[in-house]
Parts: sequence; C-alpha cells; structure tokens
Amino acid sequence: MKFDAPATQNPIDQLKVVGKSTDRIDGPLKTTGRAPYAYERHDVAANQAYGFVVGAAIAKGTIRSFDLVDARAAPGVLSIITTLDYEPLPLGGQNTANLFGGAKIQHYHQAIALVVAETFEQARAAASLIQVDYAREDGKFDLEREAARAKPVPDEDETNEAGDFAASYARSEVKLDQRYSTPDESHAMMEPHATIAAWEGEKLTVWTSNQMIAWGKRDLARALSLKPEQVRLDSPYVGGGFGGKLFLRADVVLAALGARTVGRAVKVALTRPLMINNTTHRPATLQHIRIGANRDGRILAISHESISGNLPDGEPETAVQQTRLFYAGESREVSMKLAQLDLPEGNAMRAPGEAPGLMALEIAMDEMAEKLGLDPVEFRILNDTQVDPMKPERPFSARHFVECLRTGAERFGWQKRKATPGSVREGRWLIGMGVAGGFRNNQLTRSAARVRLSRDGKITVETDMTDIGTGTYTIIAQTAAEMMGVDLDDVIVKLGDSDFPASAGSGGQWGAANSTAGVYAACIKMRHQVATRLGLNNADVIFSEGEVRSGDRALPLRNAAHDGELVAEDGIDYADDFADRAQQSTFAGHFVKVAVDAFTGETRIRRMLAVCDAGRILNPKSARSQVIGAMTMGAGAALMEELVVDKRFGFFVNHDLAGYEVPVHADIPHQDVIFLDTTDPWSTPMKAKGVGELGICGVGAAIANAIYNATGVRLRDYPMTLDKHLSRLPKPA
Repeated sequence: MKFDAPATQNPIDQLKVVGKSTDRIDGPLKTTGRAPYAYERHDVAANQAYGFVVGAAIAKGTIRSFDLVDARAAPGVLSIITTLDYEPLPLGGQNTANLFGGAKIQHYHQAIALVVAETFEQARAAASLIQVDYAREDGKFDLEREAARAKPVPDEDETNEAGDFAASYARSEVKLDQRYSTPDESHAMMEPHATIAAWEGEKLTVWTSNQMIAWGKRDLARALSLKPEQVRLDSPYVGGGFGGKLFLRADVVLAALGARTVGRAVKVALTRPLMINNTTHRPATLQHIRIGANRDGRILAISHESISGNLPDGEPETAVQQTRLFYAGESREVSMKLAQLDLPEGNAMRAPGEAPGLMALEIAMDEMAEKLGLDPVEFRILNDTQVDPMKPERPFSARHFVECLRTGAERFGWQKRKATPGSVREGRWLIGMGVAGGFRNNQLTRSAARVRLSRDGKITVETDMTDIGTGTYTIIAQTAAEMMGVDLDDVIVKLGDSDFPASAGSGGQWGAANSTAGVYAACIKMRHQVATRLGLNNADVIFSEGEVRSGDRALPLRNAAHDGELVAEDGIDYADDFADRAQQSTFAGHFVKVAVDAFTGETRIRRMLAVCDAGRILNPKSARSQVIGAMTMGAGAALMEELVVDKRFGFFVNHDLAGYEVPVHADIPHQDVIFLDTTDPWSTPMKAKGVGELGICGVGAAIANAIYNATGVRLRDYPMTLDKHLSRLPKPA
C-alpha cells in the first residue's frame, strides 16, 4: 500500500479496540516465566553445547599468537576457535568495529576467541587458561584531548545553516555562550546479548536477541558469505535493547561459527563486561551553544556545535539535530565534529542525538530565560514555531508543543515555583522545580505483514517485528482486531521470525506506528478478499462483532474461510517526497521537582511529569509504561550514569551493574504522564507517532534546571553528582 497523502477517515478511527488501555497479551507468559528468550530456547535444538567468548585484553594492537594447550586439555572442551583462524569477517552496513577475524585489535574486549564445551562452567574455565601474546600500540582514549583534532562531519541529508548567524548574534541584545558535556553511557538492558545457533546442512538458524530481524539476517548472511535464504533469525521476545541490539553483534557470529565447527547447536551469551566493552554504547559529547535574543525574549540566533568520538569510519553522536527544528529564530547554524578514538564502538542508544543534545540545549534555554528575566515556560512558548526554521516553506505536520507546556505547567503547579534560586527550604533540603522541552523526530520506514483468516474465524498476524518489552504483541493485535471486526482474543500474533514479512523493526521510535501501519495494509487486502469471497460490496462493507455487513446483509466472518484459509500480505510504503512536504516530529513538556541536601549535596527527585504530543496513542497503558521507563533512564543520565574511561589502557572501568549505576526504585518517585488527545494524519493510516524515546528527551535538563532552581548552582556537565556542586551549595540554615 502506497501512503502518499494524509490519512482520511478509515476503520481504525472507530476506536473500538485501538486507543484503549489494554493489558499486554504477552503479560501472563512473562510473569510466569514461560516467554522464551534466546538463551532459554532449550527445545529448539537438541544437544546444545556452550560457548564462552574471550575478549581482547588490550585496546589497540595486534595478536602475535595464542597458546591453547592448557585450554584444549581442560575438561569438557569440544573446540576452540580464534580470531587468527579467520580473515576479518565482512561488516554489515551499520557495524563499525570488526566482529571477528584477523590479528588486528580495534578496541578493548573485541572478541578474539570462542571456547565450546559441554557446560557453561567448563567453557568459562577453559577460556581462563588461554594465553595470548599481544603487540600493544598506543591509542587515543581521551575525548577532551582529541577534541582539538576532531574533524567536521557534514550532514549531507540536512541543511546546517539558515540566515546569517554571525550577524544576527552580533546584533542580539542578550547573549548566551556556554559549553556542556555528556559522558559515555551503556544500554544496560537486563537480557544479555545471547544466541543459540544450529546448522542443517548449509542452512543456519539462530535464536537470538535482536531488535531488527531483517537487518540481522542480511548482515549475518554477509558476514558468513551465505545467501540470505540460507539464514533464519528467530527472536520472539527481547529482554530490552535500547539500540544495543539493532545491529549484528559478536554473540551471533561466534555462535554460528562454533556450531559449524563442532557440528551441533551452540549457545553463547555475552557477559556483562563484554556487553559494555564489546558491543556499543552512547558516545560522550562536548557541546557548545550560543543563543542571541532581543530583550523581548524572541530568539534571533542559535548555534550548536557537538564533538564526539568514535573508531575510524564510525559516526558521530548527532546531538545537534533537534536544534535545527525546535525553536524559532531568524538565523542558526549547527555543526558536528568527530574525533578518532580507540574506545569501543559508539552507536545508537535510546533517542540517539536528541537525548544528549537536549541535555545541553534545554539548560541553555533555561539560562537564557534567566538572562531575559522571563519564566522558562513562557520563554519557550514565545519561541514556538509551526514551520521548519531551516526550511520555512515546510510546515510541521502537527505540533502541539505549546499545549504540552501549558498543560504541564497547570497540572504540575508551576505557578508555585519561586524564580529566585535557593529560596525554598524544607529543613536541610533545598527545593527546586525545573522544566525542559522534549523533541524527537518521527521516522517513516516500510513495514509489511501477513494476515491469515482460518475456518474458525481466528485472525493470525505474522511479521518479523520484534517486541523488546514495548507491548508490540498487543498493539498489533489491537490493530488487526479493529480492522477485521473481531475480539482481541480472536487474534494470534507471531513476531520476530525472519521467515515472516519484513517489518520496520524496533528502533528509533519508529516501530509502533510503522509496524501497525503494515498490519493495517495487510488487513485492507484481507478485507477485500473477504468481501469478494462473500459476494459483498467492498465499497460499503463493515467488519464488526465477528460479522461482515453490507447493506441489509450480515454474514459471519468465518464463512469467508469455509473453503480454506485466506491469506493476505502487504505493507505500508511511503512516497519518496512525503517527508519533504511536512516535518513530522513529536513533542513533550517535562516538569521535575527535586530536593538537594544542603549538607551532603545529594539530589532526590520528588516529582516528575511528562506531557506528550505524539499523535494517536494506540495503547495508553503500554505507552505510559514506555514513557515512565524513558523518564527513569533520563533520571539516570542526569544523576548517575557514566562509563568511566581508563585513559591509559582504553576501556570502560565500571563494566558491570555494580559499578555502572542505574536508577533503582528508591530513586524514582511517582511519575505522571499525560498524552494530548491528538492525531497526525501525515504519519500513517494509524495517525500515530512514536513515543518510546520522546520520554527521555529533555528529562536530564529538566532535572538539571530543577537543581539550579533549588541551589543556585548551575551544573553543565553530566552526570550531576554531588561532588560537582557540594562546595558551592548555600550554607545550611
């Protein structure tokens, strides 16, 4: 189905099932431990052996040789493969670091060997006996030191300048010029990267934990020099990814190589240190923001520069992308620079670009509001825009940012905030409120599905879309139930199998809207088949309560499959110029109240509120879960999360969940989420947009701004740990 014009009235608009708060249909499986995750697929292949991955103990250099004598003699060992046994495997389109093969070491804990044994313990014990002779080389591990040598990265798909920034900034009556930083961060998902691999002749099947099945199949075939039809990925349940499982990783490749070597199924899971150093992370940024405005508060000029680091041929953290679009202003310039580092690969993590970019921009907006003597909410409202500031001829498809701010301010009690920092105390606690805007672009990508109607009237949906804990099973079932006029219990959803039609996949906040639109398209084709089979007029046919109605005729839906199952397959595809005709984005207003201990500097979050504008919300219950999860990640980024770099040897020191701190229940108060009752016909036939990453965008800055309001100490370097402001806090009363 080609989608080349804004959606009009369609069957989804009935909202009998879609748009209702619905329990997750996979909930009973997960709460009882019956949902099969990758490492637990004991039933899919017999006689599974265990693989243990060995990571490089240097960050840069080469391997001269391995001594495997003791390891091979260890109990239970079936085989050991090393990186010297293979040429470097071909990389997938999104991979930067070599996954396996060759003597060259690009980063610490790069996979260099796999031990396969009868048990996990035997494989791990044998791996500890491997001796490696390295030739270490000096590396670059310090972003601040390498920043001066960072090279500009032009964004060929975007305009980077509008107007004359220098002239507009020069004549601005009020100016801001500040620098901000964000650290390296880990995805820290609960389920590790894990795979079971088995061969049948030249056909490879992997049961794995992966967000993007079609990408995984393509890249695994490339890595192993197989034809795509020789590879099958199966990933029905994913225990979190946040971008860390978008791309092919070493566990998949090594499980496949190990299984081929020993001639039986092999299972591999990465340990937590390997998850952090071997896979990907969110890169650190150094950001420079300048804003110029007239005394009335209207912005004239915005400049945003970001420097990040990555391996050679890696990509930058695109922290400037929201600054192109978020606020009005006659002139702006954005730029990115990339420093070459020999740290583990930097790549996508929840809201790549906007999450760290807004951590800086929204502090800068707060600082600018103070310079102008304006309320931070009103300053943002004053500089709202309904068109793309870089391309004024292109309007936003739907933008209700002002409503997010107004609604949030009213619900949060913003009028009670004291504008003078450090003026509210509760005993030893300094109390403050902060606000920040949230922004995340809505991305359109093709997605397909197959729909089956069986003789008993049941609807089965098949698509390689994944459920990474987001509630995908449920919203796809809701979509099919709405389209085909059946109860939710009459829909069976099958996900995560590369033998199914290729979907949008789970990533970039594009999964929900695009995957359900693909199901919508398949259901439209199925509705046509049903009407034809039943001899009904397709133009006025209605599907409701298990029946198909046209005029004064009403027939059971199951009658259409009386002579055999009906199957329909289709997908949503977007016109090439669709994104050029209207800018699609999502918006939020984030409000936070904090308390800072005047004696210790400890920060405690008291309240959090997010007001989101993301088009139609398909399932408010699971959408709320997505947003509060993202808000929690935003709190972690603001107050505690930081991968600490050993700048001598080039690795992340705190590479486990004991040293890499993430929020726990005691850190997070009650969180409120409000979804504006809006639709966006430009998005998809569902009139919905993504919301799972919007919830993190702006949260860190809202917390930072609340800390400033509480203490009068402005922090610009994340995470905002107590050591960064303790000496500057107001003296206890």
